[in-house]
Amino acid sequence: MGDLARDTAVTRVGPGVYEATMSRDWEIWGPQGGYVASIAARAAGQHCGLPRPASLVGHFLGVASFDEPVALHTTTLRAARAAHSVRVSMTQGDRPIFEAMVWATTGDGPTMEHHDSSPPLVPSWRDLPTIDEHVAAMDDPPPRPPFPFWSNFEQRPPAFSAQWNERAPRTHPPEWSNWLRFQPSAAFTDPWIDACRSLILVDVGSWPAAQAHHNTAEVYAPSIDLACELHRIDPTAEWLLVHAHSPSATDGLVASHQRVWSADGRLLASGVSQLLVRAARR
Repeated sequence: MGDLARDTAVTRVGPGVYEATMSRDWEIWGPQGGYVASIAARAAGQHCGLPRPASLVGHFLGVASFDEPVALHTTTLRAARAAHSVRVSMTQGDRPIFEAMVWATTGDGPTMEHHDSSPPLVPSWRDLPTIDEHVAAMDDPPPRPPFPFWSNFEQRPPAFSAQWNERAPRTHPPEWSNWLRFQPSAAFTDPWIDACRSLILVDVGSWPAAQAHHNTAEVYAPSIDLACELHRIDPTAEWLLVHAHSPSATDGLVASHQRVWSADGRLLASGVSQLLVRAARR
């Protein structure tokens, strides 16, 4: 189990240059994409010094190794009174890993308030058993997930099937929902750290949504980009509902749209990602 605050921390090593070491606790086909984006966001936050992350758009350019640090070069693209735009270039040795554009704001000044979105109709996390409870009740429990990434959460899925891998393709819509709470710390008072929760969850739902529909072991599809809007930062919201939908897949690409909700029905973040279909290694 990882620690989100510690595992996304960056260290300033020079003007506009930071360094970070990726933790294997966030491994899923390499460092999970939202985790990589979180490290870039933390560097942007330290660089600009503003209190409120607003959005991140990034391209995944390479798969980082866990065996050596990554460097993060930050550049201010726009510095207005209320908002800054920061570019973050993540490299490892001479290899590009991730390129991000991050907006941050002061969070003050004039404001508009409205809320016009509804979460999916699923049971509350309070009414659902955990994944571990589901597995404990099975006569022939499956092996643990092959990636350590999933040990960072307590999960309460609205739908659970003991024969998930045996289901016929095309019988489920290309959607995925799950209630998740980060472990060991469920939320964070630092807005830049707490925003990492949404970045990770906006990215993680993309492949499960497509896999729910196709159920194939012949391919996998890592993210090639990620765009996340951080609507609300709420460290009081421990349980988060992720809903992902893949509206289209063709020409070797899979589109996915994700949203993250608080338990009281407020939209915290939304994002989109494009996945690149690859042949699975045997």
